[in-house]
Amino acid sequence: MENLHAIIGHEDGLITWWQMSIRGALVFAVGILAVRLASSRAFGKWTPLDIIFAVIIGSNLGRAMTGSAPFIPTVIASLVLVALHAALARASARWSWISFLVKGGRVQLVRDGKMDEAAMRHAGIGKGDLEMALRAQGHSDLARVDGAYLERNGDMSVLARRDD
Repeated sequence: MENLHAIIGHEDGLITWWQMSIRGALVFAVGILAVRLASSRAFGKWTPLDIIFAVIIGSNLGRAMTGSAPFIPTVIASLVLVALHAALARASARWSWISFLVKGGRVQLVRDGKMDEAAMRHAGIGKGDLEMALRAQGHSDLARVDGAYLERNGDMSVLARRDD
């Protein structure tokens, strides 16, 4: 362990520029590993599970790089979090109650051409936000919308009425 500390410095925050550079390269490699192990899902469409994961991993790796936390235990803790994220993602795919617990659920904002103002308030979506999302998807007439949903990743899905 002393040989490692000679290369990367001690965790007292007093590390040289080259020790921080070595730490930076090692943390970069661990970060790449974390992204590869977590799959692109963790960094594509973000769910609450993914956001928390990214914030904690970023914080951990930043502390490991600057020497404000012990390097090896911090990297190991980060890798444990990668494994936990992967396990929760897989469990979410298998059991819907876990998926709802860690990722949330969709909220229906429009039903049969009418805004559900209570659902919109609960989701923190204003009338202007809804109208903007509808226009962005090519819908200018709310009366022609069967349903609009705020998905758990923050996207808006719109189901338009079909002409008979």
